[in-house]
Amino acid sequence: MIRVVLTDDQTLMREGLESLLAISGEVEVIGHAADGDEALTLVADLAPDVLLLDLRMPNRDGIATLEELRRRGLEVPVLVLTTFDDDELVLRALRAGAKGYLLKDVRLEELVGAIRTLADGGTLVQPALTERLLQGLGSLPVPDDFTHLPTPEPLSPRETEILRLLASGFSNREIAEALSLAEGTVKNYISTVLAKFGVKDRTRAVLRALHLGVLSTPGS
Repeated sequence: MIRVVLTDDQTLMREGLESLLAISGEVEVIGHAADGDEALTLVADLAPDVLLLDLRMPNRDGIATLEELRRRGLEVPVLVLTTFDDDELVLRALRAGAKGYLLKDVRLEELVGAIRTLADGGTLVQPALTERLLQGLGSLPVPDDFTHLPTPEPLSPRETEILRLLASGFSNREIAEALSLAEGTVKNYISTVLAKFGVKDRTRAVLRALHLGVLSTPGS
């Protein structure tokens, strides 16, 4: 069972999501939070497998919560859920450490699948948003934690190909199927890419690749 803390300022939304997730038989909501301060306390106390986080909340909002999680060293995977199709907020959330992003109108099976992906160490961005995200990411200022990193070794053609699929939201399994590789081989390639870029996760790898010009943004 995947243990989840659910953060949303609307009581009805929290209760509704908990009821839906219970139907899946895979996800248990172990805590509710109405704002970021409550979420931070629950994450520290309960150590959930995944944090579901709304972006627009009173007091400490979703972006500030992500930033504080990083500052405190709380490494729970965060899946951002929002009713707002707001590219700027998505970009800020990803830069602040979110591992996934979905709009609240997704189907239950999509939400459960996203939670499962994050609990397994993956990342997920709703496919419909990917092109706009890539366009926007390439134009952002260099994140502070990239400024002191050395220029990475060049990627091999295969590593670049895998990185491009990561940027499009593919899971390890999907990349393996697309390239006719073993899933373990894909994991090894991804580990090499992360090491070359000096980052710890797939989202940061895509961000750094775009800022370095390793990946072209759509339409360029």
